[in-house]
This record gives sequence, C-alpha cells and structure tokens, in this order.
Amino acid sequence: MVDALGNCLHLVLTPGEAADSPQLPALLAALPEPPGAVVADKAYDTEKALYIVAQHAAEVVIPPKANRLNQRDYDENLYADRNKIERFFGRLKEVRGVATRYEKTATSFLAVIHLLVALDWMR
Repeated sequence: MVDALGNCLHLVLTPGEAADSPQLPALLAALPEPPGAVVADKAYDTEKALYIVAQHAAEVVIPPKANRLNQRDYDENLYADRNKIERFFGRLKEVRGVATRYEKTATSFLAVIHLLVALDWMR
C-alpha cells in the first residue's frame, strides 16, 4: 500500500500463486486513519472488497470487471494515480535480487524489501 505520493505505507508478503485482493482488509486496518479513496485494479472488483472499502467510508476507485452485470462508475482521473504503485514496484525491482528473488526464505526477502522501502523514503 502506498500513499498519494507513492511512498510505501504497509507491506504484506503473499505466496506467488495467491491473489492480492484478500489482503485488502489487513492493509486498510493497518492505516492510522481512514483513507479518502481506495485506488486499485480490476482484480479488487469483488463484492467483499467493495463492502470493506464502504465500511471505511472511502471512495471506491476500482474499475469494474467486464463480466460485471451492473457496471459501476469510477473516477478515471483518480484511477490514473494507480501508476504510483506500479512505479513503486518498479523502483524496488531495480535491485536485481528483488526482481529475481534471490533470498531463500520469505523472512529474508521481506527484510530486504523493508530495507529498500526505507531507502526509498529517504530519496
């Protein structure tokens, strides 16, 4: 999770084959104050995710999946800011060890990520 400037706020490491959307409740619970908006990609367009965002009284900025019967509107200009999370991951993957995941354990991989996030905050 990143803030409006693209700075990392919270990290959750999941297995490679796991979906990201089940992590949404833990990510939102980790925030010190409720967000004004939650910007995410189509993978987060589930009823459960929409319900959780609504519980936090945040604006939902998630494009609807093509197979959704009731297509919802979303703020496309605000959705354009989703590139900040992609740029954040791009900065992390500039380090070859992260891009190829050299570390053998999840703990050591997450430790390297935390170190890189700290360096990213200092940029």
